[in-house]
Amino acid sequence: MHRPIAASLLLPALVLLGVAACGGRAPASTPTPAPDVVAAVASAEDAFDAVRIVTPLFDGVGPQQDDLIGQAAWWTATREGDTWSVAVSVGWGDCESGCIDRYEWTWQVTSEGSVDLIAEQGSPLVDEVAAELHVHADAQGVGGVVVAGPVCPVEQPGDPACAPRPVDGATLSIQDASGKEIARHTTDASGLYRIALAPGTYTLVPSAVEGYMGGASPTTFDVLEDAETWLTIGYDTGIR
Repeated sequence: MHRPIAASLLLPALVLLGVAACGGRAPASTPTPAPDVVAAVASAEDAFDAVRIVTPLFDGVGPQQDDLIGQAAWWTATREGDTWSVAVSVGWGDCESGCIDRYEWTWQVTSEGSVDLIAEQGSPLVDEVAAELHVHADAQGVGGVVVAGPVCPVEQPGDPACAPRPVDGATLSIQDASGKEIARHTTDASGLYRIALAPGTYTLVPSAVEGYMGGASPTTFDVLEDAETWLTIGYDTGIR
């Protein structure tokens, strides 16, 4: 059962993005990569789960409840033929009065379980809100977001127009301690990723992405039992 997120999303988060969990266990011999699809999608809940499997932020998000005052985050799913449209909406800032800011993703989910991001809109998702969402993660492995910056030649702190932008098409290779690739994931336009792994020490190696200056740096991280390590992967836009 997934824990619902209520209006507590308004409070500053205590968890900072980009900090990997500590530990030093050797990797298990047979880590299990996250599935790219669910077996079948027969209901709205199945459609949302197909999205949740490949994104690290929505384990605590519940369905929209029109009679719930102050609901900051919710999902909805509608069916059109053999496909579902799944929208996930996250708000922050005085959500008791309707939320000052809100961001929404929309995915298309097929009956076979494949997931494609088709739209995003709203205020840029701030780090504190993303961190509070990830507090509710109930997966084991690594999850996070791939972003690129700087976006503006001169950045002003807190300026949403200059917030790092998500990177589409970044291929993330997960390697074990011997350097063997044991999982691979390519980001969509959301920049979000989630990969299931056994406890152990791994290295995430991002590919070069056209339009950015080289590839992002490899990152070594630890996965602890029943925990999901958060990693923010950054690319350089070359803007100065």
